[in-house]
Amino acid sequence: MTTIPSYDPTLFEGAAWYYARYRPQYPPVLFDSLTEKFQLDGKGRLLDLGCGAGLIAIPLRDRFQEVIGLDPDADMLLEAQQQAVELGATNISWVKDRAENISPAVGKFQLVTIGRAFHWMQRELVIERIYNLLTDNGGLAIIKTHEDPWNSDHPWKTTAISVVKRWLGEQRRTGQGGKGVWQPLAVSHEEILAKSSFPRQATYEVKYEKYWTIDTYLGYLYSTAFCLPSFVGENRHKFEVDLKESLLKVEPSGTFKEELPITVIAAWKS
Repeated sequence: MTTIPSYDPTLFEGAAWYYARYRPQYPPVLFDSLTEKFQLDGKGRLLDLGCGAGLIAIPLRDRFQEVIGLDPDADMLLEAQQQAVELGATNISWVKDRAENISPAVGKFQLVTIGRAFHWMQRELVIERIYNLLTDNGGLAIIKTHEDPWNSDHPWKTTAISVVKRWLGEQRRTGQGGKGVWQPLAVSHEEILAKSSFPRQATYEVKYEKYWTIDTYLGYLYSTAFCLPSFVGENRHKFEVDLKESLLKVEPSGTFKEELPITVIAAWKS
């Protein structure tokens, strides 16, 4: 039995431009931690699954000889490619495919990373295939961020979600062109990994501060599967005015600060 979602190409339809610009960037402390935990030395290969707009693959590129970023969303990959070109990153290859399709044909990797994407995958299958792709001293890092406003007790975030609900309904949307409904995972990432072939596992956390403005937070909302620009449609201007006015009532400065934790679920092949 697997916790098996089917791929929905509408999941982030129209979100890539916003994702590349408004999703919180992973902080340097995370990449330094990965370098230490997995003994990265500028050699070997990295495979970033569900790479999206390259928010992990690009910052980690200097710690590997070769990087492959894989994602099923062509628009996300286009954003990643454009940013890589601007930064002169020449050791990254971008592959349009699902993580479930990876095979030994892609070669061996020192590290496989998965960011904000593992919950969209057939997790047991992907974990099994990752194990077989790692070098003997290789490892896996599943990176969980916690900026989700649906599970926040920050007054400004709960206000933002109240505006989303006012315009899009009480149920959290996801996929199927906006007709799908979010279902929380019945089995955690940690439980999936605990039942895998990886003999050594650990979980650790890093934290960083994030500052938002109303405009950047609006961009963040448009990058999510639950508030795609197409969902608000012709009501977009009214939605944006409502969001701005509601957030200013909570914080008149229009600037918001939070401490965001990042959980790394790590595993080593040996």
